[in-house]
Amino acid sequence: MHKLFIFALAGFLAQLIDGSLGMGFGASSSSILLTFGIAPAIASATIHFSEIATTAASGTSHLKFENVHKPTMIKLAIPGAITSFIGAAFLSHIHSDLIKPFIAIFLLTMGIYILYQFLYKRHQTVVKDPSTIGRYAMIPQGAVAGFLDAIGGGGWGPVNTPLLLAQKKLEPRYAIGTVSASEFFVTISASISFIIFLGWSQINWGLVIALSIGGLIAAPFAACLVKILPMNILAVCVGGLIIFTNSSSLISVFQLNATTSIVIKIAVILLWIGLIIFALYQNKKLPIDFSKKKVNVNANEID
Repeated sequence: MHKLFIFALAGFLAQLIDGSLGMGFGASSSSILLTFGIAPAIASATIHFSEIATTAASGTSHLKFENVHKPTMIKLAIPGAITSFIGAAFLSHIHSDLIKPFIAIFLLTMGIYILYQFLYKRHQTVVKDPSTIGRYAMIPQGAVAGFLDAIGGGGWGPVNTPLLLAQKKLEPRYAIGTVSASEFFVTISASISFIIFLGWSQINWGLVIALSIGGLIAAPFAACLVKILPMNILAVCVGGLIIFTNSSSLISVFQLNATTSIVIKIAVILLWIGLIIFALYQNKKLPIDFSKKKVNVNANEID
């Protein structure tokens, strides 16, 4: 019961961050599950089953708050759903000891990428005049993100949200809401694949329910808070968590001695604290209130 409460709390915090940043639930939850020794395929399946509820709630909330650009959502969701099914099937047939270090490296990279996007490139995310994006430009983006999401238990948001922001096509709240809403279809597809190739008996339904309950409680708050919370602070929190947990996983995989392990963990924590301080300094020196910036989003501009 104590462990289920911990996972419910993890689901709440992960969804609060995910709904605010457009990323983080899968990567952070997967990092925690892998730390507890759960096999990669089971961890990814558990997360995707729990995300059926959380992504539905998050997507509905973002639709209610008018944070979703529907044409973009469709163009990401269809290829993402196809490749997430393939990725889940692939993960189900790979031995956990073989794939675990690669997943840890992937998630570690996601953590670093999140920090890069929301700290170094934060000042570059202001929406400018819209420019035309090709009709099929987002198909490979959605396809790659869907496959990585199924393999790593997370990756849909960390891949799609920064790319949409970098295109300066949609203001941040539209990019975040669109990615969150499209993730529901990717989650459904991956979950169906896990049912086919893993079976019902392999899923830890206690963990699924715990993550779902925590995420469902957080989803409405996240969709509302996305307009007022400083995104770079949240990014440092989730990025640091992902880096720390997956660094610990890699340490155990490579069986480093105790002294080296402690030194690495302390260094990561100190760097994490330093980045939080830097993010606070950024907010004080160069405040950017994305909620005050408006842009007319026309479906024809992305078609």
